[in-house]
Amino acid sequence: MAQDSLRPQTDSTALIDTTVPHSARIWNYWLGGKDNYPVDHAAGDAFRAVFPGITDLARDSRAFLGRAVTHLAAEAGIRQFLDIGTGLPTADNTHEIAQRVAPRARVVYVDNDPLVLTHARALLAGTPEGATDYIDSDLHDPETVLREAARTLDLSQPVGLTLMQVSGHIADYDEARSIIGALMAALPSGSYLAFNDSVDTNEANAEATRAYNESGAVPYYLRSPAELAGFFDGLELLAPGVVPLNDWRPNPTAPGGSGEVIAVGGVARKR
Repeated sequence: MAQDSLRPQTDSTALIDTTVPHSARIWNYWLGGKDNYPVDHAAGDAFRAVFPGITDLARDSRAFLGRAVTHLAAEAGIRQFLDIGTGLPTADNTHEIAQRVAPRARVVYVDNDPLVLTHARALLAGTPEGATDYIDSDLHDPETVLREAARTLDLSQPVGLTLMQVSGHIADYDEARSIIGALMAALPSGSYLAFNDSVDTNEANAEATRAYNESGAVPYYLRSPAELAGFFDGLELLAPGVVPLNDWRPNPTAPGGSGEVIAVGGVARKR
């Protein structure tokens, strides 16, 4: 981490519950990471048995994040990023993508899992010119997120807010809209929302999610494509709009998707 972002921290490893599956660790398992436990393997394998496409979805979401952050840093000139629902560090994290384009970029990560917290503090080190910080909070508490983010980010200047596969942690749709709206309202004109999440129209994913929600893990709620598009209301959508992940400004050399819509995403600017 950049020196100006370091604050005294307590050891959180004792808080890690390895008896209950956790979405960040399961996601890490699907991506081929090693920061997970047998309980996460069991939940991840059960999900994948019903919906084999989940591994592709995890990779597609990660690739979408990379393209969105690259565009914001390289084309839109964004130099500050607020990544909520960080998950466990993997290759090409938000700060690595942004600071590759703009070494002075400042990035704040937000998550509430103790294992994520431990790894983030150890691994999410940014460039000397920029800053990288981590907030122990989540999407349910936008006031804390904004207050703590202001230690590292200048919230009077444009910010790229990234929300990847996290809005389903909020059960009530109107509440989720309100929270994301409050976050964007606190950011200045010229800020961006980069967002993706899974749709409820894929029957296998919906069935696997229902079983997952009954496993004792924190539930996740899928939504319709129209509901997911609603998170961008009031913002100026960039082309091509809210589309399947692989259709958002795809890399010409990347393999095409299956054609089946599993998740949608988009990027939009606050006027």
